[in-house]
Amino acid sequence: MPEKPYNHQEIELNWSQRWTADPELYKAVNDGTKPRYYVLEMLPYPSGRLHMGHVRNYSIGDTLARYQWMRGFDVLHPMGWDAFGLPAENAAIKNNRHPSEWTHSNIAHMKKQLLRMGFAYDWDREVSTCEPEYYRWNQWFFLRMMERDLAYRKVSLVNWCPECATVLANEQVENGCCWRHETTPVEQRELVQWFLRITAYAEQLLDDMKQIEAGWPSQVLTMQRNWIGRSQGTEVDFGLAGTDQKIRVFTTRVDTIYGATCVILAPEHPLSKQLCEGALAVQLKAMVDDQSRKDPENLVKEGFFTGHYAVNPYNGATVPIWIANFVLWGYGTGAIMAVPAHDERDFEFCTKYGISIVPVIRPVDGPLAIIATEPFTEYGIVENSGEWSGLPSADARKLMSARAKENGFGEAAITYRLKDWGVSRQRYWGTPIPVVHCPACGVVPVPDDQLPVLLPSDVELTGQGKSPLANHPSFLNTTCPKCGGPAQRETDTMDTFVDSSWYFFRYVDPKNDKLPFTPETVQPWFPVDQYIGGVTHAILHLLYSRFWCKVMRDIGLVKVDEPFKNLFTQGMVQLNGQTMSKSKGNIVDPDEMVEKYGADTCRLFTLFAAPPEKNMDWNESSVEGQYRFLTRLFKWVTRNADATEGSGETDAQALRKLHQTIRKITSDFDNRWHFNTSIAALMELLNALQAAEAGMSPAVRQEVAAKLTLLIAPFAPYAAEELWATIGRTGPVFRQSWPAFDPELAKEEALEIPVQVNGKLRGRITAAHGSTKEEQEALALADEKVLAFIAGRPIVKVITLPGKLVNIVIKG
Repeated sequence: MPEKPYNHQEIELNWSQRWTADPELYKAVNDGTKPRYYVLEMLPYPSGRLHMGHVRNYSIGDTLARYQWMRGFDVLHPMGWDAFGLPAENAAIKNNRHPSEWTHSNIAHMKKQLLRMGFAYDWDREVSTCEPEYYRWNQWFFLRMMERDLAYRKVSLVNWCPECATVLANEQVENGCCWRHETTPVEQRELVQWFLRITAYAEQLLDDMKQIEAGWPSQVLTMQRNWIGRSQGTEVDFGLAGTDQKIRVFTTRVDTIYGATCVILAPEHPLSKQLCEGALAVQLKAMVDDQSRKDPENLVKEGFFTGHYAVNPYNGATVPIWIANFVLWGYGTGAIMAVPAHDERDFEFCTKYGISIVPVIRPVDGPLAIIATEPFTEYGIVENSGEWSGLPSADARKLMSARAKENGFGEAAITYRLKDWGVSRQRYWGTPIPVVHCPACGVVPVPDDQLPVLLPSDVELTGQGKSPLANHPSFLNTTCPKCGGPAQRETDTMDTFVDSSWYFFRYVDPKNDKLPFTPETVQPWFPVDQYIGGVTHAILHLLYSRFWCKVMRDIGLVKVDEPFKNLFTQGMVQLNGQTMSKSKGNIVDPDEMVEKYGADTCRLFTLFAAPPEKNMDWNESSVEGQYRFLTRLFKWVTRNADATEGSGETDAQALRKLHQTIRKITSDFDNRWHFNTSIAALMELLNALQAAEAGMSPAVRQEVAAKLTLLIAPFAPYAAEELWATIGRTGPVFRQSWPAFDPELAKEEALEIPVQVNGKLRGRITAAHGSTKEEQEALALADEKVLAFIAGRPIVKVITLPGKLVNIVIKG
């Protein structure tokens, strides 16, 4: 057939319409006749427009989904919307537009963009977390957690963003600022809040990492381990001098307790406020606010003496009580004993403030040292510590912990850096918390048959730090489900990370109105085979999702401990070295690029520009290069698909390169996801085919044209679908079998290399492709014909052009 031009607009618009009109096209069959594969990209927040980061993320997932279909898997590939959240409410306040209207219009626009990009989603499974059909089950889960004492309410110091006018979880505070407003310092406020007891699963969250170590980036696992922060040690009660009160401290080195020279409280510790009056109270308040705004990793250690003292229960020594910004209320007990002789942090603080230093641990093979410039932090032999003097540190720790328990002033303990998850938000656009407050009965859960507790639509949005629901009488005022008396609904809404903690289960059973999902329905699909998203969610979303999965397991809804078998974190898309963002004004509009170059070209570029785990720079000239490649490929296939001429002289050469490319791309998919090298291999293949084209037989031309179309299909589905139809094949191209690799056809022919002696041809050797320079020289020097010419004469040097020539220079 004649060569066809590559008209990307005509091709892509035609197939986009045809694909969109076929609701069965991307459905999982789910009948058990094929192995299942669940590939999932993190669902987007409907901000209004896709950006190139979305395009890259979804191109990776879509390429994988199409490949797995071609490999014979029953693929589940859904998409939805993380649709609650502050941006919608803030936009509504700014533009006098209801959050629901704003959100749904954005969803409609972004869905249109996704369809135009040709992403292979089963839209029949689409979920939007702001719909009652979804958030009803957030409320249902909350009630199940209340039943298990995993959801509870308490007064707490919380992180407050004055710009968002709501509470933030600890994970949403970055470098002392709001995660959404990176220049807005977070404040501390004391509020009654709802929490989820994620700490009850701290040990499981750590232990179960063994199940996902093989499939998750080590960086993400390390971040989660550090965030959970497990420490094993001893809790000890120091007495507050002159009172019956106790100050419980946590230490990992109870063997050093005789060297404790002060007790230090976290600023938020309840005792801190009790011990500070007048000027100290003002100083304490300033420290609390300042502490919330600083990065704990780079904190300048500051503190002050309270004027009070604590009593060491082991030896009765009296030590001063300080308050310092580096002691965390959420870690351990919020109080520490400072042992400056044997801890770097304590040494730095105590040296700064002139607090005494008392060494009590000596090296195993040395004397007790005077601590002057740095602490001795290793384990050793305990000294100046009463009856435990002379014991190794490890033995002393065990015995001293046992003594604390025997005498009732402490015990061995494990503590975590992880805090319980604060889920209360003082805003409107979120899931209502399903409880009522009754003067007679207290906090009463809403019965299941009254769910969902609906968000009213007629609210006045103020953004003043109090939920608008508190000013909505018909929502606020209700009756108590327990006694029937007047009561008021809870007006806080849930943190939106609740919405994204389980949506991937709902995808499997999205229309269920009896349960969040049926256990039997989701079981075959979990854990998710491949989850794809940004590393920025390594702590917030992924940790919460793992926690939620374990709760669902304990409820009896799922049988897996972990929701995601494999996790891939793609790199960021940058422009001139800076990550693209609206705030920086450096966004490249995907719609403009699709109009100019086509969706396939945009997808190819995002996959080719860098390995998918690395950051990539946007470069329009490289985008043009991908367009030229697609144009050449399209023309080659169409002019060779029904070729009738050709000698066949280059058939072996063409088939060899084809099968080497099949091997390469298959390996990239199955082993390392280097899609950039896969696309580079396709470019090399096309170059080789163009060079061999004139000598290829008609049959081989047709075979190669069909297989080249299949190889490009996961990366550029529009072009591949058009080519597949053009060459007379039927059925969606991504439902065809992936080309089979033939190792015999991929074998390289042996190299025939001329051998010269002093520049004159004297023989030829046969060497394997890929053989080294040294191996080829050795073959030349062992060849009988060549040896006849150099016998008895010294060799001056051997000049080798690997695979092309060996020249032996001799004397005489």
